[in-house]
Amino acid sequence: MRAEILERLNAERAARRAAILVTRIPDGHQRLVREAEVDGDPLADVLRPRFASARSGLVETPEGQAFLTVQVPPVRLVVVGAVHISQAMATMAGALDLALTVIDPRTAFATPERFPGIDLVAEWPDAAFAGPVPPLDRYCALAALTHDPKIDDPALAAALRAGCFYVGALGSRKTHAARVARLTQAGFGEAEIARIHAPIGLPLGAVSPAEIGLAILAEIIAELRRAPKPEAA
Repeated sequence: MRAEILERLNAERAARRAAILVTRIPDGHQRLVREAEVDGDPLADVLRPRFASARSGLVETPEGQAFLTVQVPPVRLVVVGAVHISQAMATMAGALDLALTVIDPRTAFATPERFPGIDLVAEWPDAAFAGPVPPLDRYCALAALTHDPKIDDPALAAALRAGCFYVGALGSRKTHAARVARLTQAGFGEAEIARIHAPIGLPLGAVSPAEIGLAILAEIIAELRRAPKPEAA
């Protein structure tokens, strides 16, 4: 690998941006494709699913076989609300390779005893994102679970501004309608607010905290693995 390509690959990794190293098998020629540039690449239809799956491997191209080395940032899951559902999610997130952070200013709920071994931040979301929690980005999912607008709304706003690949919020349709009104008043557009999954989770008929947690994680994985559509010209 040329030093220039390695330097660019390391820069993308440090910035938490996805990239694919395309190596042509016949002649060993290599080039780097950043996710932001994929729509203009001649192999766009091949590369998009690889960004979604995060899997490296051999592919056939018009120039012969190529090996795609896929570099995708580790996915982070931020759950706002140290509630029973997030306790259930904590036991499953590790098996899905999701780095979990739980944020809740209510210290009666946000305790190490209830969330052993979990990155737990007993702060208001604005303070958490300004301090101990790394900035949200494209490879973050955020689930707001407190039912308290004073806690959930700032977290949802931060996730929308950061372009998180998944944003979800607990609550009924009536609750979400009120949430939409507040976010609209805060300056968010219809398309931005429509990115929020609410009611949160896949419609599994979930009842218990564990079932609801499973439905939320399933929806997050479904969104993560969905290949992005090409941008309109």
